[in-house]
Amino acid sequence: MSMSVADEARLKRLRRMKAIALSLLVAAAVVYLATLRLDHSGAWGYVNTMAEAAMVGALADWFAVTALFRYPLGIPIPHTAIIPRKKDELAGSLQSFFASNFLTEEVVRERITDARLSTRLGGWLREEAHARRVLTEGVRVARALLDRVKDDDVRAVAVDVVLPRLDREPVSAVTGALLQAIISDRAHKGFVDLVLREIHAWLTKNPKAFTAILHDRAPKWSPHFVNQRIVSALYWQALDWVSQVRDDPEHTTRRSLDDLLLRIAGDLQADESVQARFEAIKTKLLTHPQVGDTVVSLWRSVRTSLESALEDTDSALHARAQRGVQDLGEALLTDTALQARVDATVSDAASWLVTTYGHELSSVISHTIQRWDGQDASQRIELYVGRDLQFIRINGTVVGALAGLVIHAVSQLVM
Repeated sequence: MSMSVADEARLKRLRRMKAIALSLLVAAAVVYLATLRLDHSGAWGYVNTMAEAAMVGALADWFAVTALFRYPLGIPIPHTAIIPRKKDELAGSLQSFFASNFLTEEVVRERITDARLSTRLGGWLREEAHARRVLTEGVRVARALLDRVKDDDVRAVAVDVVLPRLDREPVSAVTGALLQAIISDRAHKGFVDLVLREIHAWLTKNPKAFTAILHDRAPKWSPHFVNQRIVSALYWQALDWVSQVRDDPEHTTRRSLDDLLLRIAGDLQADESVQARFEAIKTKLLTHPQVGDTVVSLWRSVRTSLESALEDTDSALHARAQRGVQDLGEALLTDTALQARVDATVSDAASWLVTTYGHELSSVISHTIQRWDGQDASQRIELYVGRDLQFIRINGTVVGALAGLVIHAVSQLVM
């Protein structure tokens, strides 16, 4: 049996205790022999009887302890060497005991409730060093996951799984309902404002480009100076119109756009012809040969952004993330409702694991012991509990001596 450093230390302590127990037996034997021919009517009788009873107690307990692990003196006495002979039965009993008394839903829930995991976790996360450690480990795991995701895998999942599923599923009604909710909640206002600001900024910075576009579409038969005046007027009108729409949240154009989007949302939910055209456009987009390359390109951009954010440990993102972890810890310490939810979730998860996989977990005990050789199992178990069992031999020697003293005293009294 191979031994670790800890096992070697246990073996030394076991041998030391065996030596102590054996020394007491030898001492009792020496005293017994030394006082055997002395006058037993006085104190030596008590000493001899005590030594004799101590030897009996020591031998009896030596036999009992030794019989657990091997045949005493190598003699195959019935009902000895219990562990090597009954190894498999012992493994099954240990498994049953462990499953019945430890891996039960009631025990698990009680222990989790008593442990108050949520408050312990909250106190741990609240510390800045611990929050930084959580973030560091999270970043390390995220980097490892990003490194393992290959472009070919992203393409395969998108082209073979996600896109075909989206193509099969009708999404026009869902898109219409989503669009309607966005317009009703005015969640699109920020996007519209952004578009208008960018259009106004482009018009302001690129008047020549705007006029050039209109000049290209002006009638060739019209005089150049006429076209120039018309294009210039159109430019300033466009710039003024975009400014008005940008600055007035209730502008008629904005309301017209909202009405148009709401009408489109309604048609997507109720008009079959609109739904059919929308689904046809969706299918055409999803089945385009370049979709796979586009998905991979988007993934590369996202991954590059994530890697840059993860590498910059001094960024505002890291600071906010660390603060968020500490805030979570603070909430776990002070918010009783959150504590109850976390403890209930952990308790439910642990109970489910125990209920579903408890037998498999407990079977690890029996499978491990059953793989051991009988002698190997005996040595392993003795290595862990044998030292404590030597106290039985020591106590047997002491108790035997005291019992001999009492017996001899009673004998003297009744004689």
